[in-house]
Amino acid sequence: MTEKIPLREKIGYALGDAAAGGITWKVMSIAFPLFFTNVFGLTVADTATLMLIARMFDVVTDPLMGSLADRTQSRWGTYRPWLIFGAIPLGLVFALLLYTPDLGLTGKRIWAYGFYLLMMATYTAVNVPYGSLLGVMTDDDNEKNEFSSYRMVGAYAMGFITLLSFPYLQKMVGGSEAHQYAVLGALLGGLATVGTLACGLLTRERLKPVRAEKFSFKPFADLFKNKPWIYLTLIGICTNFFNGFRYAVAGYMLQYCLHGDVTVSGLIINYTVFMTFGEVTCMIFGGVSPKFTKWVGSKRKAFAWAAIICAVSSVAFFFIPMDPAYIWVMIAVVIITSVGIGLFSPLLWSMYADVADYATEKFGTSSTGLIFSSGTMSQKFGSAISGALVALLLGIAGFISGTDANGQTVVTITNEEAVRQMIWAIFSLFPAAIASLIVLLLYKYPIKK
Repeated sequence: MTEKIPLREKIGYALGDAAAGGITWKVMSIAFPLFFTNVFGLTVADTATLMLIARMFDVVTDPLMGSLADRTQSRWGTYRPWLIFGAIPLGLVFALLLYTPDLGLTGKRIWAYGFYLLMMATYTAVNVPYGSLLGVMTDDDNEKNEFSSYRMVGAYAMGFITLLSFPYLQKMVGGSEAHQYAVLGALLGGLATVGTLACGLLTRERLKPVRAEKFSFKPFADLFKNKPWIYLTLIGICTNFFNGFRYAVAGYMLQYCLHGDVTVSGLIINYTVFMTFGEVTCMIFGGVSPKFTKWVGSKRKAFAWAAIICAVSSVAFFFIPMDPAYIWVMIAVVIITSVGIGLFSPLLWSMYADVADYATEKFGTSSTGLIFSSGTMSQKFGSAISGALVALLLGIAGFISGTDANGQTVVTITNEEAVRQMIWAIFSLFPAAIASLIVLLLYKYPIKK
């Protein structure tokens, strides 16, 4: 099939990840660890446990959702109805998760655990079908790369807007931090609903999946016979470990290593704005990624070079003095790291489409939704496990948080220097090690195109 895909459809597809990746997931990755410990009032142990439990939950729900999506038949298609009817629940649950109820520690635990698990289930019900759309909108490999590129640009562009505006919106809302997060949760949840719904309505499914006649565990078993899938899933987990460590610890880094927000010529550089410089870089180089891939010669090689950029720049960050006077040096290194992230992010999803094609050819039936669900599972697994590890490592270093008898959030640091050094290493050396592992896995990845 060589049908020319209209621009409006590519923009529509980009809106899906602008909503999921640029709003809900970006806030969950960057703001949630700091929000749960310093605003909501959970202990460090509760925060880490919450994220770990949610990941075990996703290990089950993601592949089941992929298999269910593959078997959906409706007037709207196979995957699109999940976006159309999941848009409102996604935004609503996200808003409730950023609301801090006036409860004691036990009540807050129940609220956080309940809505976090519900958020993961809702995100899965929307994002797994969204990723799977790429496999049925076109069979043209160049168009798939284009769709992946638009997807990443949409996610990073909205991430840029979300993170840059966050501290200014907080200022406009006023009141306590808990009130600010609650209002912004409602606003951003509404935007996520609109973007998801628009994606479902503007896209089109041109290909019909080769369906299994009835539910079977065979597609699940076939995954573990699919060598490209095994390597790509490990790569996907690693990329999200890489991003997850940096996102989860950024808030702590600005607050405890640089002693709070840094203001330069009227620009408020808090943790969301700090990461915004990376978002806009990722957006630009996400658009460049298809051309870079053609120039290098293959997706695998392009991915490897991007990971090397990430590894080298992450190590370089560790040697920057922990001083607000070096804020622009830090930002410059973050930008270089984000060049690599921007180049490899679209490639991951395009490579999942290659793996889905390989599976259909080798095993005879379509498992597109199941295979793309492993992509979203690795996304959530990597981000949340890294977030949980950040909480645990900070606790080991001497960071203690919780809620007192009056329901107020309390934070205590028993060893300030150890906490600062741990934060700095988590933002730099930990990601560098993960990026090096990605290069090794890509060397073993068997699909060469």
